[in-house]
This record gives sequence, C-alpha cells and structure tokens, in this order.
Amino acid sequence: MVMGFSIALVVFSLLLLLLVLMHKGKGGGLSDMFGGGMQSSVGGSSVAERNLDRITVVVAIAWFAIIVVLGLLMKFEG
Repeated sequence: MVMGFSIALVVFSLLLLLLVLMHKGKGGGLSDMFGGGMQSSVGGSSVAERNLDRITVVVAIAWFAIIVVLGLLMKFEG
C-alpha cells in the first residue's frame, strides 16, 4: 500500500510541476528583471487559463492528501 501511494506521489508531483510551468507569468518576479515584463496584459483571463487554474488546484489538493495518507501509513505501519 505504501508503494502504491509512493508511486502516486511521484506521478502527482510531476503532474503538478507540469501544470505550474504551463501557467502564464503574471509579472513582478524575476522575469521582470530580465526584460520579461514588457508584455501588456489584455485584462481578464481566458477560459483555458481559468480551467488550468482549477485543474492545478485540484491536483495540488490531491497531492497534499497523498502526502498526508502516506505519512499516516508510514507512522502506523512501523
């Protein structure tokens, strides 16, 4: 059971990494220091961006739940 949750944690970690990297930069960070802040924002976000936000939140909650369950399994098994 621990092995299954460990594999799920790796898969969800990679998926979360991919989803975070797919987000569009909002500016104000390191990208502005190197000239990445030259874009004009057109105001509002598209449906695709909102769906990406929702999917990222769901995956992050699942990732957190897997970590909690894995921690509890390891605590009570050993």
